[in-house]
Amino acid sequence: SPHFHIDGVGQAGVAPDTDRRTAKAAGARPNANKDDKTMFKRIALFLATNLAVLVLLGIVMSVLQNVFGIRLGNNGAILVMAAVFGFGGSLISLLMSKWVAKKSTGAYVIEQPRNETEQWLVSTVRRQAEAAGIGMPEVAIYDAPEINAFATGANRNNSLVAVSTGLIGAMTRDEAEAVLAHEVSHVANGDMVTMALIQGVLNTFVLVAARIVGGWIDAMMSGNREGGGRGLFYFVTVFALDIVFGLLASMIAMAFSRYREFRADAGGARLAGREKMIAALKRLSLTYGESTLPNQVQAFGISGAVGHGLGKLMRSHPPLEERIQALIDAAPERARGSAVVR
Repeated sequence: SPHFHIDGVGQAGVAPDTDRRTAKAAGARPNANKDDKTMFKRIALFLATNLAVLVLLGIVMSVLQNVFGIRLGNNGAILVMAAVFGFGGSLISLLMSKWVAKKSTGAYVIEQPRNETEQWLVSTVRRQAEAAGIGMPEVAIYDAPEINAFATGANRNNSLVAVSTGLIGAMTRDEAEAVLAHEVSHVANGDMVTMALIQGVLNTFVLVAARIVGGWIDAMMSGNREGGGRGLFYFVTVFALDIVFGLLASMIAMAFSRYREFRADAGGARLAGREKMIAALKRLSLTYGESTLPNQVQAFGISGAVGHGLGKLMRSHPPLEERIQALIDAAPERARGSAVVR
């Protein structure tokens, strides 16, 4: 299978030792000044996104209370506030996901291919998108040393698929085709929307449960406090419960994320071929678990945080050996025919 060429650098396979060094050089980490600028950009985008969410949600609650005159009891108000904040943050993040991903990774969107490699990336994604029954995603390249790629977007017909320069430098075209198929499968399966909805439900649960349970505990500890107001113990309890329930919610979200990776691997096998998908996962072992992706899209990369034992419960990606074994164990007919949910 032919290897990629990177703007005159030449072949960059990784099988021989010399090629591995070439691949590493092709995906070398940018200089310190560029790293500092990138980190500053990510922090600024994170702060701006959260500020926008807070402003919008504050406006919504003000309109509900002051314009429509909605006055709810304590538990009702808690539920409404939790739903607005829980789902509001998730849905706003989903709608902004493409823009945030482009800005935070510095991804270059291929509008007019400048070379044969870019042409191949666009044509491969187009062919796979048609096979999966989704709209043509934007195709982008971002500068990162690890072998990685990600997909994001608000819906199946408005998405982004991006690959790292490290992937371009280290993978054969067969392997890269499988990685692209994995990401297209994420889009076809609606994983971004499903993840946002799950996160919204979990956020709402955490906010409601922590405050209701905190209120019960505060009432039991304080007896009939004069004036019926909340004491300091209530706020300390709610803070602690937010952490505990938040950890439980994260475990649930990460469990779905790991399941989603297995399903996207099967989708990649369907679109590109099972052997290509297995070969791509084996190649990922060179940098698996390393990721410079921002938190907003890290769970949608083909390579991400991994763990074993109890640590596995908080990781977005299964161990690589489990992903490979799942493909080996799957019947070829199942891998080809049932991976992508339309």
